[in-house]
Amino acid sequence: MLPSKVVRHKAGRLVPVLLAGLILAACSGQGPQQTSNVNIQGPATGRSDYYLQQVQQSSDDSKTDWQLLAIRALLKEGKYPQAANQLNQLPQQLSEVQQQELLLLRAQMQIGQQDFTGAQQLLGQVKSGGLSQDQQVRYYALQIAAAQNRPSLSLLRAYIAQEPLLKGADHQSNIDATWQALTQMTQDQINSLVINADENTLQGWLDLLNTWRANSQDPQMLKAAIQDWQTRYPQNPGAKTLPTQLSQVQNFTKASTNTIALLLPLNGQAQVFANAIQKGFTDARNGVLNAPAPQAAPEANTADASAQPPADANSVVSPAVAGNTPPQTEQSQPAAQPAAAQGNSNAQVKVYDTSSQPIAQVMQQAQQDGATLVVGPLLKNDVETVANSNTPLNVLALNEPEQIQNHPNICYFALSPEDEARDAAHHIYEQGKRQPLLLVPRSSYGDRISKAFAQEWQTLGGSTVLQQRFGGVGELKQGINSGAGIALSGTPLNVEPAQSQSVAIAGLTIPAPQTSAPAPTADASSGSVDAVYIVASQDELQLIKPMIAMRTSSRNNTALYASSRSAQAGAGPDFRLEMDGLQFSDIPLLSGSNPGLMQQAAKSFNNDYSLVRLYAMGIDAWTLANNFNQMRQVPGFAIDGNTGKLNADTDCVINRKLAWNQYRQGQIVPVQ
Repeated sequence: MLPSKVVRHKAGRLVPVLLAGLILAACSGQGPQQTSNVNIQGPATGRSDYYLQQVQQSSDDSKTDWQLLAIRALLKEGKYPQAANQLNQLPQQLSEVQQQELLLLRAQMQIGQQDFTGAQQLLGQVKSGGLSQDQQVRYYALQIAAAQNRPSLSLLRAYIAQEPLLKGADHQSNIDATWQALTQMTQDQINSLVINADENTLQGWLDLLNTWRANSQDPQMLKAAIQDWQTRYPQNPGAKTLPTQLSQVQNFTKASTNTIALLLPLNGQAQVFANAIQKGFTDARNGVLNAPAPQAAPEANTADASAQPPADANSVVSPAVAGNTPPQTEQSQPAAQPAAAQGNSNAQVKVYDTSSQPIAQVMQQAQQDGATLVVGPLLKNDVETVANSNTPLNVLALNEPEQIQNHPNICYFALSPEDEARDAAHHIYEQGKRQPLLLVPRSSYGDRISKAFAQEWQTLGGSTVLQQRFGGVGELKQGINSGAGIALSGTPLNVEPAQSQSVAIAGLTIPAPQTSAPAPTADASSGSVDAVYIVASQDELQLIKPMIAMRTSSRNNTALYASSRSAQAGAGPDFRLEMDGLQFSDIPLLSGSNPGLMQQAAKSFNNDYSLVRLYAMGIDAWTLANNFNQMRQVPGFAIDGNTGKLNADTDCVINRKLAWNQYRQGQIVPVQ
């Protein structure tokens, strides 16, 4: 037995050792939480391979956190199958923080796979109060993405909630997106909004929208009204940081129209089209639009009514409108009257021939001659050259390049079949139709129409568009003689929709969705097709409509629509009765908006209404030239033109909303 003093001595030496051992043991038990840098509530800046490596090397509680970060990185990189695999490997038991992060990741996965409804359901389970600031930014960004840019009260609230969390470029993008969502709402949507008494920020935004709509046609009044709004709502984020479109209004100055250069091909194949545009432009400048019609048309401006414009890439008018005659419209109410062509009647206009020398030399000469505004050129390749030239002159191009380039001094105004197809998509969608079928020619022209319609339809939020192709009159006659008819069925038209592009919202990147298999063929018998858009000549339409009737029940209420291509000369009462119920589009001038001017133009061009359309384009070009900066800088500025209701998008591409008429009991009436 050891002496007691020895025992006491050894015990005294062992106490520090035991204490140290206990401390080390405690540290070892808490090690992963205290020493790990894993933070699933913060930004994830690493690549997926790094996080996956950490998953492999971790055997403690931090492994799940590394897995969640890896899933987040995989989704950012568009690696959906790998992300799904990691989601399936997560343990069943998760902490509250991990569960909330998992909901965000699953919602992001659903959006990437275009299951927006599923994403919204998952986001509805998130407890936003327990999220970090980084998670809150992602949470609202996911709500915004799940809304698919469709304006709604919930979308506005998501933008408003996200705004205080953002800085720099993301903050400005949030302000701009909030404003865009507001301006896309119809007045009926605005009137139906029910907001809470404490939603002061939202109320301020709505008041700004009303201010803008009341003053958008007068830049000076709009500028003053915006300043007054900023005084009344000083704490609104939009008052502190104006939307980019509205900040441009603050710097608005009217474009000079003292010297205008009109660039047109005065020789060659396009000369006849250029002459029609020039006449419209000149008549508008001289204020002779309502003068008595001339007895005979100038020889240079006439063409055979059946002539088709060139089909190459520089075509200046859609084949859909060649040789058309305006319908004799029985107006149930006065048609919207286009605004009178106004502008600087003292402006000096000099016409330059783009067919005589390269467009670059023409532009240089116009600049040397003191031009302050250029109208033209007309041919597509010349427009592309001008768009790439970095010219300092303001340019109202009379065509669109294949790839639109946003320049602060260039606007694009064109009459194109794609433009008419996009307008048709809007019209049909606004009438509540959701399953359209396209009946288009089996040609490159039909390809262009189909692509433009389908892309616009998907932008509006529509589903896959079906298409069916047909040959000429001979093929259609064979079909009707054999009793085959036309079934309202088609194959899916696969185009790249807006949603297929990567979405980046406040630092959250959602890559393009995975390629999916084509949708199955749909037909009217299953109730899928509820609208048919027909692009055909009058002779073709006269066969197509009865062929549709041969294959559909009399109780079928599928709506029929047609392009202006079918509105040609010779549409007598028998044709109008055969077309009963069908709606078709055309420019306002040929839809009865200004009968006096229409008759005057018809006589001037010997009833060649492809040239009348270009004449109307020339009139509108004059009006647009005199409102160039308004179109370029003032959001919402619109003109009731002779070729349509005109407004500009953010790239200053002039969009046209056409007039729509309907055959009804042998008459032609406006669509209400």
